[in-house]
Amino acid sequence: MQRRLFLKNSLKTLGAGAAGVTAAPFVSTAKAQDTITWNMVTSWPQNFPALGTGASDFARRIEQMSGGRMRIRVHGAGELVPALEVFDAVSAGTAEMGHSASYYWRGKVAAAQFFTAVPFGMNTTETNAWLYHGGGQELWDEVYAAHNLKPFPVGNTGTQMAGWFKQEIDSLEDMQGLKLRLPGLAGEAMNRIGVTTVNMPGGEIFTSMQTGVLDAADWVGPYNDLAFGLHQVADYYYTSAWNEPSAILEGTVNLEAWQALPDDLKAVVSEAARASNLAMISEFAYRNAEALETLVDEHGVQLRTFPEDVMTALYQASQEVIAEQVDDDPESKRVYDSYVAFQKLVRPFSDVGEFAYLKAREAVGA
Repeated sequence: MQRRLFLKNSLKTLGAGAAGVTAAPFVSTAKAQDTITWNMVTSWPQNFPALGTGASDFARRIEQMSGGRMRIRVHGAGELVPALEVFDAVSAGTAEMGHSASYYWRGKVAAAQFFTAVPFGMNTTETNAWLYHGGGQELWDEVYAAHNLKPFPVGNTGTQMAGWFKQEIDSLEDMQGLKLRLPGLAGEAMNRIGVTTVNMPGGEIFTSMQTGVLDAADWVGPYNDLAFGLHQVADYYYTSAWNEPSAILEGTVNLEAWQALPDDLKAVVSEAARASNLAMISEFAYRNAEALETLVDEHGVQLRTFPEDVMTALYQASQEVIAEQVDDDPESKRVYDSYVAFQKLVRPFSDVGEFAYLKAREAVGA
């Protein structure tokens, strides 16, 4: 009996000791390493649906995946820096991280526009394939390194709407003289067909539409547009998604801060970015469907598509704008050449795969 008790107690002691040996490295590591606390500045209102919450999701994933070794404090637009100064703030080290959209920086880095959206370009699946497998990320790294930044795709709004209009568009003539909020290459194309475009943070759109500063505005899609109440200031919602067939949201890290991270935490940030990117795509697919139903059924929003002459003019103008930029800026040419080559590579399968399926589904009424 005593022998059995002795063995039982010995095994308990051994088990406790073994557990202690197993746990010790984690305990000592946690004590030995200081928690890294970074600030993330964003172009979105704090916790704004999908965009603001996407930034918070990115921060949460980093903290969880690092076991608490990294903590990211997320700041909404205007809390530390204005919405459209994220690029400069992270580049200068005012904040270690940012969450925004690269086409806001076209005046600083012309090639940056291709890392948000290209008019009549690739869809979200194709764009992610270019970034992850087609050399897009490497080009993005190269472009941003000159500005002391390390970029990541951290979210994608998917196919965006063409925008809200106070008046119905029946022809190209109806576009003349309109004041429209629309950034990036698409905004430049709109200018070519007689529209006056401006770039402003999303939080200013409602008031600008309400007071007549704007006649029309692009924002994102049904989910975010409903959140801003844009259906209250315009009746016509255009679905002709030429401008942003895919819209990448970028996470940026100050390059010096990035280089100072140990390799395992670099991996944490990279994988958290990938997870947040894919999570946002799924969320938008769901939330946009819900919000569109609400806009149409409950608020009486009128869905429209641009007439053929408008779409033709926008395509031609887009090609002109892109060609001029590529001719004037070697960096833009390298990025766009890669983008176009990848689009040509993947389009045949996109056409016989997803596009063919969507047409078949529509034909049978499924």
